Amino acid sequence: MRPLGWIGVLLIVAGLIVVAMRGIPYTKSHNEVEVGPLKVTSQERGMVPPIAGICAIVVGGVLVFAGRKQSA
Repeated sequence: MRPLGWIGVLLIVAGLIVVAMRGIPYTKSHNEVEVGPLKVTSQERGMVPPIAGICAIVVGGVLVFAGRKQSA
């Protein structure tokens, strides 16, 4: 299998994980104000939706199909 196919397999596995977990939560920290020793930050919480996992599975399948060896 070519490297393109391996990337496709990794995308499929990652997509299955996202779909199985019904999305993956993440947190972003923003450094808003920093004055001397005083530092104010904020956190933003979000979720990677399961549709992103489904898209990764589809794209991975296309890459696996495109990366397969052709028989003579």
